[in-house]
Amino acid sequence: MLHFENVDVSIANVQILRNVTFTVNPAETVALIGRNGAGKTTTLRSIMGFTQVSGVIRFSGHDLTKTAPAGRAGLGIGYAPEDRRLFSAFTVEENIVMPGQVARFSGPHMKERLDRVYEILPELKDLANRPAGTVSGGQGKMVALGRALMIGSHLIMLDEPFQGLAPALARRYADALGALRDRDREVTLLITESNPAFLRSLANRALVIERGEVCEGSLADGMEAA
Repeated sequence: MLHFENVDVSIANVQILRNVTFTVNPAETVALIGRNGAGKTTTLRSIMGFTQVSGVIRFSGHDLTKTAPAGRAGLGIGYAPEDRRLFSAFTVEENIVMPGQVARFSGPHMKERLDRVYEILPELKDLANRPAGTVSGGQGKMVALGRALMIGSHLIMLDEPFQGLAPALARRYADALGALRDRDREVTLLITESNPAFLRSLANRALVIERGEVCEGSLADGMEAA
């Protein structure tokens, strides 16, 4: 499904990822655990095409290093960044459907995908017509998840999804991920976290990243790294 091979990434002449090699298999939920600054976000951004990569990143047979960032949405990759990145003047629903428009979904397919989002996150249907700039930070995390679900038919990547959430909303977010897993058992999830306790009930296995290097680990190992 997703394979990194000897991937190096530098930003502003500072090396962030160092010879990263790992594989995420179809239908897995994998936690990428590490301290702040370890390289978790850079790993996801590299998959999305937002960094200059040395090495190979493959997704379902496609060499992502040769695929334009805009073309990756069409491969069924959804991404919810840590800082949400919503368009505040657009409505919640307009933010959610935007990647489907980029991927040029047909009308029926757009409706099917939006219905999926609202089935998993029914609270977003109540917020659909509100400007995204008026929702709370926690609600914004949910909108970003909905947007990732809209396009993420094969791989969904979530960057620090629980960061800054109140306990009740963190539980709701985890419940939504559980509902997604129950509904779409073939979808693959890659979730970064600095606190692995949030992912113990969700992840099949863990990768630990430290100083830009990734190794196989466990959620207990991640707790020590965090």
